Amino acid sequence: MAGDLTQTAPATGAVRAGRATNSYTELSRIITASGLMRRRYGYYWTKLIGAPLVLGAVVAVFVLVGDTWWQLFTAAVLAVVLTQIAMLGHDAAHREIFVSGRWNDWISILLGDLLVGMSYGWWQHKHTRHHANPNKIGADPDIELPVIAFTPEQVQRRVTRYGSAVAWLMAHQGALFFPILLLEGLSLHASSVRRVLSPEPLRRRAVEIGLLAFRLGGYLALVFLVLSPGIAATFLAVQLGLFGLYMGLSFAPNHKGMPLVPAEVKVEFLRRQVLMSRNIRGSRLLDVAMGGLNYQIEHHLFPSMPRPHLRRASGIIRAYCADQGVRYTETGLWESYRIVTRYINRVGLGERDPFDCPLLQQRQTV
Repeated sequence: MAGDLTQTAPATGAVRAGRATNSYTELSRIITASGLMRRRYGYYWTKLIGAPLVLGAVVAVFVLVGDTWWQLFTAAVLAVVLTQIAMLGHDAAHREIFVSGRWNDWISILLGDLLVGMSYGWWQHKHTRHHANPNKIGADPDIELPVIAFTPEQVQRRVTRYGSAVAWLMAHQGALFFPILLLEGLSLHASSVRRVLSPEPLRRRAVEIGLLAFRLGGYLALVFLVLSPGIAATFLAVQLGLFGLYMGLSFAPNHKGMPLVPAEVKVEFLRRQVLMSRNIRGSRLLDVAMGGLNYQIEHHLFPSMPRPHLRRASGIIRAYCADQGVRYTETGLWESYRIVTRYINRVGLGERDPFDCPLLQQRQTV
């Protein structure tokens, strides 16, 4: 199963590597000629102005409603608003909004650190590694989570280290996956704080520490000033739980349950991004709800493509992949959740290679 896919034969391997490289170059030329990489300033300025206004309106309602259990509805609305702002920050971090990298960085910091309470520096470091090697064992941080195991080897290591209690949890991790997402919001805040306070290199550390301290500290102070302790604690639990669940439901379908790439295998760019990603089909309402993440294949191939162009690009890229003989995976939202749950369950039960990697099958038939 190991090896460089471009070295399957001395002669044909070089030809295939050249064709593979040219295949993405040609696709890039088609996409650029279609105008799908041009900026959408009107679209994004509307969102950039609207986001703080909507958030401010939610905070105003929170203060006006006062100390009542009806605030749990406010908590749910706030969770949705903050997730949408985080998705806008994701667009800025990928240079989708402005030509200037500096402008995109500062928008990401203001949206992420100040409004959402997530460190841009932490997220950028983690997400860049994911985009470089999606679903590659030992390289993609999104399949190296502390709670959920995505490979039989991860299951075995944890069972060996922690014993039978963890073995039971691993065997039932598919059923536990979505409930665990309720803790993701708290985890995102904690990881952000840990990163900005760590000794690891971080640009604009002082800015991020200041903004995170203001956002997290000010938020907690406001909640406990307006609400009595019991309602405040419940408000925070609902808001953080739904925020984490919404974030997880948006990101989980994109790669979970897709083939994993062994650490030693090298894959050319087009196939690396397409074969390990899954699109979610649906209406424009779903596009809004998932922040464009339902077009994961297009996003991975062209990370700086503005979100409004992804739907149109998907038709072009789907047809191009069919012409190149590259599997293009697309499914419904609920079906994607079923696939994710089944996959994680099978890994937790100790099955090896629960999903075959088409790249390895391709190599074995050469």
